[in-house]
Amino acid sequence: MISPSPYIFVVGGAGYIGSHVVRQLLLDGYRVLVLDNFIYGHRDILEKALNVEYIEGDMGDRALLDRLFSTYKIDVVMHFAAFAYVGESVTDPAKYYQNNVVATLTLLESMRAAGVDKFVFSSTCATYGIPSQIPILEDHPQSPINPYGATKLMVERILQDFGTAYNLKSVVFRYFNAAGADPSGQLGEDHGPETHLIPLVLQTALGLRSHISIFGTDYSTPDGTCIRDYIHVNDLASAHILGSQHLLEGGESETFNLGNGSGFSVKQVIESAYEVTGREIPVRYEARRPGDPPMLIGSAEKASRVLGWTPQYTQINEIIAHAWLWHQKRHGNTSSFLSGDATDRESKDVFDVRDDSGYFNFRRASAA
Repeated sequence: MISPSPYIFVVGGAGYIGSHVVRQLLLDGYRVLVLDNFIYGHRDILEKALNVEYIEGDMGDRALLDRLFSTYKIDVVMHFAAFAYVGESVTDPAKYYQNNVVATLTLLESMRAAGVDKFVFSSTCATYGIPSQIPILEDHPQSPINPYGATKLMVERILQDFGTAYNLKSVVFRYFNAAGADPSGQLGEDHGPETHLIPLVLQTALGLRSHISIFGTDYSTPDGTCIRDYIHVNDLASAHILGSQHLLEGGESETFNLGNGSGFSVKQVIESAYEVTGREIPVRYEARRPGDPPMLIGSAEKASRVLGWTPQYTQINEIIAHAWLWHQKRHGNTSSFLSGDATDRESKDVFDVRDDSGYFNFRRASAA
């Protein structure tokens, strides 16, 4: 008798990274169930692009979780359902501790009651805080500088304690800057509000924004602008598949950085976007943002050594080209993206450009 393929429960599977992981799981023959409350996720992605089974609900709903775990024989749980706006975490930390910590604890408790003991967690390099060494290794001290990073670190500690007390096996992935889109153009990055550099640059190329700001041009880098480690979202997805396989094959709990191990400056990203799109991208130079390190690059040597993971998309032009295809399909019609004109949209934006490392410039506490 042929055993059924493993059943993967993807919490937050309608979001940017979660949807790409779901796609790869389906292509690899896994059975997949998605849970998403659609606060930030996109229902149309699940229904049209992925055609995957999903439940609308919240990971903090213990009764719902208990029903799902009793109905489906889940082998591995993947968690992508954290709130991730750094500036908002500063002005409304209660929201972040409630969702990112309390609701995650509810999910883990429901898993424990159902005997599900394998967990893959989407963490962040924001747990490191201001780096003291480059490249950043997994044993770098963790000292987050905002509630978002603190909530991720708190869950990492919970997973360690659950492993000791309840034999929960977990794989924790600390991302650097997730970027790009599936080369098919069917999946990509669509946040509201958008805070990441590459989509903001591409929205500027589409005419949806009047300009892109560069915060500081006098850093100790080759061109004076900050350097960040960009990792293609499909490479993130492949790491999650390998992490699940590691647990399914009896592997112990592990923590891994996920990055390219090299970086690109803000100017390099903008220049690459110009080359890819062939469109003018107006730039505005502004003062440095408080707390922005000149360079953030992670070492993914451990993921390579333990999981056999190797990024396939390491060139910034390729990452941006895939994102550009997605943004043209998703936002090429300006009216589908903006309720007013680009200037109106910019006046309502809450957050300036940040990166997944947790550094940001927060200007407004709320939007009209």
